[in-house]
Amino acid sequence: MNELPESKNDSSDRWTLIRDIAVLQVKLVVDGLRDLILVPASLVAGIVSLASVKDGRPGDQFYQLIGMGKQSERWINLFGALQNAPPELRHFQEFPEADIDALVGRLETFVVDEHRKGGITAQAKARLDKVIDALGRGPDT
Repeated sequence: MNELPESKNDSSDRWTLIRDIAVLQVKLVVDGLRDLILVPASLVAGIVSLASVKDGRPGDQFYQLIGMGKQSERWINLFGALQNAPPELRHFQEFPEADIDALVGRLETFVVDEHRKGGITAQAKARLDKVIDALGRGPDT
């Protein structure tokens, strides 16, 4: 019996998908382990950077670690299997231009502005001060 070329492609596509699923699982584990290591390592590197001030500037250890993390991100290439997707699926709706860094920047600007105006953060600080005062007085008062 002769195999139709379409069924051979279907089988090939199926095995490519199975491979891509398996590889993604391995990459997710590697990426997760990297992140698990980076959490304490970044805190230590940050503290070391703050402690090793030269000429009024913090040390480079934190940013060196970030550079290594960026390289490992490229090496892991978590979503590399997208190259095997059908052409119409490779160009999907992109996320907005803003990334998490931009969102954090906007939040930081908002909080700083509100603090300067005596707005939300000042009210939150006043409430927190009341709670701390109440805790300091104890249950008897």
